[in-house]
Amino acid sequence: MIDAPVPKRVAARRAVAKTKPGRSKAEQRAESLEQMLDAAEDLFSKHGMYGVTLKDVAQKVGVHTSLMHYYFKDKQDLFEQVVKRRAPITIQRRVDAMTRYAEEVGDHPTVEGALRAFLDTDLDLYIEGGEGWRNYGALGGQVNNTPAWGAELMWRNFDPVVLQLIELLKKAMPDAAEEDIFWGYHFVTGALTLSLARTGRIDHLSGGLCKSDDFEAIKARMASFMAGGFLTICRQRAAERKA
Repeated sequence: MIDAPVPKRVAARRAVAKTKPGRSKAEQRAESLEQMLDAAEDLFSKHGMYGVTLKDVAQKVGVHTSLMHYYFKDKQDLFEQVVKRRAPITIQRRVDAMTRYAEEVGDHPTVEGALRAFLDTDLDLYIEGGEGWRNYGALGGQVNNTPAWGAELMWRNFDPVVLQLIELLKKAMPDAAEEDIFWGYHFVTGALTLSLARTGRIDHLSGGLCKSDDFEAIKARMASFMAGGFLTICRQRAAERKA
């Protein structure tokens, strides 16, 4: 007699239950979900969303593809959950850092001080957080440079913290045109996401003198470099307007 096929959701629950005996089903499900998100984050960071399938993620974790379909509607849903998982952590750290900085300096923030609160706090995650965070950073670089769906993900997750930085920069440069401040941020986020992508380009160009995964070196330079650019652009544009 041939057994009737097991429905996908039942098979998925059974697969989860086998992960670690002695643990509650809720704990096993949470662990399985984290394993799948970790694997997807790693693969997406290297190959992009279009270069990865649910089957690829399932094989990396060592589970049946039906389990992926139990947790995720489709690949787009998986990708968005990967992005959303760590976003609240980096956002809250930046919000806290910029809030503390604003309280410390009152009405007299500096451009570099504002950028350090925004950039250094985030870079610390990639310095201290291990390979998972570095994969997330590389994934963020892809999202920020993908017009089709990346812009919307950035809007939904990161706009409020970026606008908090913009307000600090306006206070630091009260005579600057608002459009110049937004252009300055545009250049900042481009440099940041390229750095997070860890492409190895700078390694090749410098003959190994610089390493694309040396976030300590990036942190030591980026805020100061960007502050100089902000001030130069805004001052030049202000002088042009007066002339």
